[in-house]
Amino acid sequence: SFSSFLSSFSEQVRYLQANSRELNSTFGYPNNTIKTSRYSVFNFLPLNLFEQFQRLANAYFLILLFLQLIPQISPLAWYTTVIPLMVVLSITAVKDAIDDGSFSYRIKEDKWMNIQVGDIIKLKNNQPVTADVLLLSSSEPYGLTYIETAELDGETNLKVKQSISVTSNLEDNLGLLSSFDGKVRCESPNNKLDKFTGILTFKGKNYTLDHDKLLLRGCIIRNTDWCYGLLVSLFHLGPDTKLMQNCGKSTFKRTHMDHLLNVLVLWIFLFLGGMCFILAIGHGIWENKKGYYFQDFLPWEEFVSSSVVSAILTFWSYFIILNTMVPISLYVSVEIIRLGNSFYINWDRKMYYAPKNTPAQARTTTLNEELGQVKYVFSDKTGTLTQNIMIFNKCSINGIIYGMRNHISKKAITEETEKVDFSYNKLADPKFSFYDNTLVEAMKKGDHWVHLFFLSLSLCHTVMSEEKVEGKLVYQAQSPDEGALVTAARNFGFVFRSRTSETIMVVEMGETKVYQLLAILDFSAVRKRMSVIVRTPEDRVMLFCKGADTILCQLLHPSCRSLRDVTMEHLDDFAFEGLRTLMVAYREVDNAFYQAWSKKHSEACLSLENREDKISDVYREMEKDLMLLGATAIEDKLQDGVPETITTLNKAKIKIWVLTGDKQETAVNIAYACNIFEEEMDGIFIVEGKNDETVRQELRKKMKPESLLESDPVNTYLNTKPQMPFRIPEEVPNGNYGLIINGYSLAYALEGNLELELLRTVCMCKGVICCRMTPLQKAQVVELMKRYKEVVTLAIGDGANDVSMIKAAHIGIGITGQEGMQAMLNSDYAISQFCYLQRLLLVHGRWSYNRMCKFLSYFFYKNFAFTLMHFWYAFFSGFSAQTVYDTWFITFYNLVYTSLPVLSLSLFDQDVNETWSLRFPELYDPGQHNLYFNKKEFVKCLVRGIYSSFVLFFIPMRTIHNSVHSDGKEISDYQSFSLLVQTALLCVVTVQIALDTTYWTLISHIFTWGSLGFYFCILFLLYSDGLCLMFPNVFQFLGVARNTLNLPQMWLIIILSVVLCILPVIGYRFLKPLFWPNSWSCLPLPRWIKTLSSIHTRPRRSSYAFSHKQGFGALITSGKTMKDKTSIIFHLNYCIKSPNSRSSFSPI
Repeated sequence: SFSSFLSSFSEQVRYLQANSRELNSTFGYPNNTIKTSRYSVFNFLPLNLFEQFQRLANAYFLILLFLQLIPQISPLAWYTTVIPLMVVLSITAVKDAIDDGSFSYRIKEDKWMNIQVGDIIKLKNNQPVTADVLLLSSSEPYGLTYIETAELDGETNLKVKQSISVTSNLEDNLGLLSSFDGKVRCESPNNKLDKFTGILTFKGKNYTLDHDKLLLRGCIIRNTDWCYGLLVSLFHLGPDTKLMQNCGKSTFKRTHMDHLLNVLVLWIFLFLGGMCFILAIGHGIWENKKGYYFQDFLPWEEFVSSSVVSAILTFWSYFIILNTMVPISLYVSVEIIRLGNSFYINWDRKMYYAPKNTPAQARTTTLNEELGQVKYVFSDKTGTLTQNIMIFNKCSINGIIYGMRNHISKKAITEETEKVDFSYNKLADPKFSFYDNTLVEAMKKGDHWVHLFFLSLSLCHTVMSEEKVEGKLVYQAQSPDEGALVTAARNFGFVFRSRTSETIMVVEMGETKVYQLLAILDFSAVRKRMSVIVRTPEDRVMLFCKGADTILCQLLHPSCRSLRDVTMEHLDDFAFEGLRTLMVAYREVDNAFYQAWSKKHSEACLSLENREDKISDVYREMEKDLMLLGATAIEDKLQDGVPETITTLNKAKIKIWVLTGDKQETAVNIAYACNIFEEEMDGIFIVEGKNDETVRQELRKKMKPESLLESDPVNTYLNTKPQMPFRIPEEVPNGNYGLIINGYSLAYALEGNLELELLRTVCMCKGVICCRMTPLQKAQVVELMKRYKEVVTLAIGDGANDVSMIKAAHIGIGITGQEGMQAMLNSDYAISQFCYLQRLLLVHGRWSYNRMCKFLSYFFYKNFAFTLMHFWYAFFSGFSAQTVYDTWFITFYNLVYTSLPVLSLSLFDQDVNETWSLRFPELYDPGQHNLYFNKKEFVKCLVRGIYSSFVLFFIPMRTIHNSVHSDGKEISDYQSFSLLVQTALLCVVTVQIALDTTYWTLISHIFTWGSLGFYFCILFLLYSDGLCLMFPNVFQFLGVARNTLNLPQMWLIIILSVVLCILPVIGYRFLKPLFWPNSWSCLPLPRWIKTLSSIHTRPRRSSYAFSHKQGFGALITSGKTMKDKTSIIFHLNYCIKSPNSRSSFSPI
């Protein structure tokens, strides 16, 4: 009953009425607006400030600002912190707004956004579906609508939807459609793409609704002139659509370097606090022993009652003075560097795709250095690795290979390569290309086997033909494979022209023939083959069959043994080239045998018990003793450079996983073609268990059997460290393996403790293929890797079904392909071709990582050396919180004197050029292990900073102690000492950055040496008589530069300080390669020549792949696809012609 049906829903039931916006609006359902950005106009300011103050440095300077408002402890004015902090926050906020696109986002068409629940909309051919829609009627017979779901599941083969009979009669009658007032009740929104349950109430009757009557957002209307639909279903509008529910949430991505900086800043805080504590204690001791007795000369403030109070206040004073330990310019510089490196990506002409006029695009500027640390790449298949184009490449007929000859390789084919001339065939497809004239010659000579081969291809299929213009055939294929095969037969002279439910018309070498269609033995994933039984014009009953070689070899007549062996060798060659293969065979059937078989066929399809098994048995009786004709080889055309790109990434120790919604056979075939799987692998394991225990055993029983034992070290580790989060250690397999797992088994593997077994197994594989996956499962696999492995993940895809994993990965890359713009709009980077990925990672990513690491190492070093001088000076100034430098030098040190050299290093430096970066992918390895800047490197910077500050303070201090001018005047005054120390410091950090620079440009020279020269110019200006006399309270170092720098001993002190600071660095860099060499420091020369001894026999594997779906055979023989709706009873046809169909369409 209706009430019991509603009670079966697990969640709240939803209601709507067609063409009634007032009623539907009372339920508060969402509109069709989809928002992929994090920010809005209203939440931008608070949300962005909240995210920025999650950086400890920003929070630190906010606290510092409040401290500077207290005059009793602040030696500096409050605006010295407010202005830089506001500049930092403003620049970062503007950059985040640009990255997010929150103020420029628009829906493609406003009418999409304005539609509401209960509206009836019209969709046209090749138009994307804009919301989840209940199909009402269409231009095709019986309310059929063909759709492509590549954006949802990655499959390019057509699927069929059918409206219910009560609404299909509405057709395109606007009067009937506008008066339609059906009511829908259904379950609430969920992310299950293959499930929908509801009830339509119309004219007092209830009609059951299921998934086959629903058009999901993201699919595209194909081969259907028009269709009408009701915005209904799960009220899947905007964020409630199944597509968006599978897309995941937008999160703010931060790099591993950002997280590391937060930790290091915390360390610096602790170190800063420790120094302030030591200096405060020193101040307390000094005041207690000396300062107390000198109050006549150094009186205490009124609010200072004892040395303890004075020490407490001094603690906070030093906390303010030593704030440059965490320079506020750090994050501004980081953002500028990231922005600059993002421009390099946008400007790279070698990542510009001219056919579509699309350059590479860095849609975020916060993840550039992360591109240099990627360890795992999760890739979609359809539209990402492939072009969604099937090409008839080769064939084997009666033991002879036709196609591209040995002297014509794939790479050698260009636009100038001579093609086969099909001008003799007026019905040939002008877009079809073939490069072997011998096949045409055999066809013209009337070769019996060649004719029979192409006759089989022109008859054994479910393709629909449309001829709106005389001689202009348009094929509507349910799968791209079938379209390629029928098109090939068409060009070689066997033209499939039209069909009815009972006949097939073929033009054979210009002669029209009509074959009577007796039965279609439909394709299924278990059978892996399809057959047709026809009666020829000569009254012969013929069966034509095509399918997987592994299946058809068992069905061949014994007389075909020698031909079979030759054909299998050809199939091996096809498989090695990555081509998709099908074996073709035929059988001539005795008329009496067919009549008897037809009777059994009818009885089996009418059986109420074990119907499927009985039909399979009947099929097997017919499909035996087949005569082999040959095999087809179709190229699932890859994007340019995909195999080479994956090989290069593998050399960089980047592992490629393919996560696709497509069939297993198709995905595996592409994996071999792309070099993800190799023929020389020790094994390819398939996980297809139907329960937890089976999946567990399949995951490890062959690759590493000892992992099933409790004594396994990793099991012991996991048992002793149950706290979360923890990281799974690296394991080494006992061979070179690949793994294939389907979505059904993956659902079990992602649950409970099985997810650890899954992760341990897949991480030991060189290549992993996950097929038949939902978009949500793609994201779950990425999240699993992030949760238990300390690695950087990258997801790349081109369709809406890839959005969830693009959002889940550390880095998301969208390909601007054929499947819409959803992936690109949700990505961090957008490229047009998969092959650009190697340049994005190995060139831009590696450069960005190296530059960022050099920048951070140098930045921390120069600020440690700068700040720690105050610490040493405190011991000689009574711990009075007096600065060792001139105030103007403190102001300009990070802002002017050292900013340009470090930006030059961070924007222009290259350890090797782009050619060598691509030629030696092994150079990418340090970034994956974060070797150039980590906690250890930070400690090195700190130690080096302490040493440099020690040298820079005590060498000048001891050398000028009690020194005098030639006229007998002392030169060891505070101002001369300050000038000497700051000049020596600037010279040291300038020489240091010159040593760090490996790629010098004119700009590098100007910025590096120009900044040092600019310092001396500013020095004489700030210490000039004019400024000091005009503003004596601001410029207090009157004539110090002129009187100090003209002394030779001062320059000798500076040179001595520079030498003592730099010499250990040079020595360490010289000795490190000798005593601590790295694996990438001495790369071997590539081997260009392979010896014959390296060649070995390839293992046999089937390259069968056929992206077909069961049910089209029944659809054709039922007559529902025919435009002419004559009054014949289709139910009997449905049972007799193709009883194996599982179609859910109710016959009318």
